[in-house]
Amino acid sequence: MGRAGRAQPTFYEFFAGGGMARAGLGAGWRCLFANDFDARKAASYRANWGDAEMRCGDIHALSPADLPDHADLAWASFPCQDLSLAGGGAGLAGARSGAFWGFHALIDGLRGEHRPPRLLVLENVGGALTSKGGRDFEALCAALARLGYVFGALMLDAERFLPQSRPRVFFVAAREELPSAPLATPGPGLWTTESLRSAQAMLPAPLAARWRWWRLPEAPARRVVLRDLIQDSPNDVAWHTPEETAYLLSLMAPPHRAKLEAAKASGRREVGALYRRTRRTPDGGKAQRAEVRFDGVAGCLRTASGGSSRQTIVVVEGERIRTRLLSAREAARLMGLPDSYVLPTRYNDAYHLAGDGLAVPVVAHLREHLLEPLLDLAAPLDVAAE
Repeated sequence: MGRAGRAQPTFYEFFAGGGMARAGLGAGWRCLFANDFDARKAASYRANWGDAEMRCGDIHALSPADLPDHADLAWASFPCQDLSLAGGGAGLAGARSGAFWGFHALIDGLRGEHRPPRLLVLENVGGALTSKGGRDFEALCAALARLGYVFGALMLDAERFLPQSRPRVFFVAAREELPSAPLATPGPGLWTTESLRSAQAMLPAPLAARWRWWRLPEAPARRVVLRDLIQDSPNDVAWHTPEETAYLLSLMAPPHRAKLEAAKASGRREVGALYRRTRRTPDGGKAQRAEVRFDGVAGCLRTASGGSSRQTIVVVEGERIRTRLLSAREAARLMGLPDSYVLPTRYNDAYHLAGDGLAVPVVAHLREHLLEPLLDLAAPLDVAAE
């Protein structure tokens, strides 16, 4: 039995990747079904969680008959590429982010069989709030309303839990018959941004009536910084040669060179994170720049192909400067995965798995302070129904 004498809560995990939602929900929850389109991610899921629940394949090919029992939660971290500010702008009509509609069809089918999940969670990038001038945000809210849910969204940044800057939007939806009001506030509270408030303010009245500003407490104080997660001798990446390091440093604009000089002058061992980015030059052209930070936090892990999308570690010890790519295990640690988590053997696969996943402590925070309390409010209904 779970909290308040309620049976162990159950869930479906869609767009599951390596199972980071499952890791965040923890041993107190039971997975009934998991799905991902990518065979390599599905293999990682099975390596860590077993073969029983994972079904690899296109979500559009699934039907409610494939989903066992009656889950308390359906989690969907659907693809972000078409909603991302760096993407092509196709939005929910795109081939990748449009996979959301396959998820929607499944939940609609479950509703037709009188077994919709009590809760839904959708996770995506912040571009989901602004895509198509806010029309995609409204479309997501309208889709949840059609399915019979009340809903709200929170902007949770992994930086509050882990040394990685990773803001993401989480839509949390509860069946309209559940007593969700005790876990909502009259207006925006913690975990909102101006873009979220603006998007919500543009909702038409029928959708605004279903909106909930969910009550979620502040994160506990983070005690870990980037240097705490760095390996001394990773086996999957090598230190750059002095010439390679010098070239990277030559790409720094004056503000970032100043950060490097300050790190050298600190007298401490400093660990920074560097990305190569293409920036416009004063003459209207483009140039590659190396941008570094020494604030104890890594930049957001990214999954695009190409070396420029992979994060570089910069270790400064006085005049000695060393650089190398972030290792796969370090990337996993930045997502909150334990070192016991089995990573793919190929570096690119492991890095992609981590960068395309969920920050585990963020999921755990939602679970503890919102998802489980919502189910606890529903517990008396379950007892009465029995």
